[in-house]
Amino acid sequence: MSCPYNYDFPKNYTCSREYISKSPQETLAFGSSIGKTLKGGEIILLSGDLGSGKTLLTKGIAMGVDIDPTNMVVSPSFTLMNIYKARLDIIHVDLYRLDSDDVYELGLEDFMDREHVIIVEWAERSRDFFQGDVIDISMEYLSEKERKILLKTNLVRPDEMIMHAG
Repeated sequence: MSCPYNYDFPKNYTCSREYISKSPQETLAFGSSIGKTLKGGEIILLSGDLGSGKTLLTKGIAMGVDIDPTNMVVSPSFTLMNIYKARLDIIHVDLYRLDSDDVYELGLEDFMDREHVIIVEWAERSRDFFQGDVIDISMEYLSEKERKILLKTNLVRPDEMIMHAG
């Protein structure tokens, strides 16, 4: 199945979609829309500068996967990995402080199954490690409240992922 949008597609991606979030609430809603479509086994790779909204988007994804409301989604910058219980357990990883080879020591292979979703902040540090059902999201700071979000995936459901956003 081909993607109905006119983009130059990176290797291994079948579809790409750009979204402009005009507020933090829209970024949360965008993430929630993604989370609602997840079936398990997806790997979400987040890239973008500091303050671009990667952790906020992750909070939205967690809401869409029905995270236990007693869990707070926080950046795993110092812990490297947080695990959240939800409809699909979320493995939230931050590679900011790691070298590209260090990702192999995290044991992420143990979570690459249909009961988990892996969300990786600073994924550009070790993108080649992640294979399978990949959703690659880059975030760009446009203004204090606005972000450009580019979603690329080898899955064929990007419109489902954003249908409730904005």
